[in-house]
Amino acid sequence: MVDTPASAPTEPAPTRAALVAVRPGAITLARHGEPALSRKCMLTSDQYRDWWAKYEVGGLRAGQTPPPELLATAEGAGAIYASTRPRAQETAAAAAAGKEVLTDALFIEAPLPPPHFPSWFKLPPKYWGGVARFWWHAFNHHEGQETRREAEARAEQAAQVLIARASSGQDVLVLAHGYFNHMVGKRLKAAGWKLVHNQGFRYWSQRRYEKR
Repeated sequence: MVDTPASAPTEPAPTRAALVAVRPGAITLARHGEPALSRKCMLTSDQYRDWWAKYEVGGLRAGQTPPPELLATAEGAGAIYASTRPRAQETAAAAAAGKEVLTDALFIEAPLPPPHFPSWFKLPPKYWGGVARFWWHAFNHHEGQETRREAEARAEQAAQVLIARASSGQDVLVLAHGYFNHMVGKRLKAAGWKLVHNQGFRYWSQRRYEKR
């Protein structure tokens, strides 16, 4: 009689969920609503510096409501982040509809110190913002504030925080600021994320990234 070898214990079959990798959720970077501080003025470079300081601590213009598309994004998000600036906080309160918002200074705007121009030279705040951003970006004009290199490192750190959160499959929404969102978006693209929906940089706008 030939002995039959004992059969090895069988391993439980892996579940379908275990066989399929979790697809990362989307990351949406949204700009805050319209601030209360008026841009309808002409300012010297020194006046713009004071104007920007007030802008940084100011909130939103009264009477605004988030667009339906942003409300839908917030409703579907598994995690919502907001900058610590009041305009971002008020935007988050309006869009999140009572959901938890994670407040983090990691997402504040990159600084905008203007170059020193003669007092007879005046521009509206919108154009001073462009001039200040160019000087900061091209000539590293920071006046002791965050440098371009430091902001780029912060943007990389922010992107990695968002990627880690989205890796569980949750959609992630960030309510923050135009230029720093742009910097974070560049880091997401460098990490293989694709911009699939782009509303530009106007107030309340969204830019949605997905891992392809």
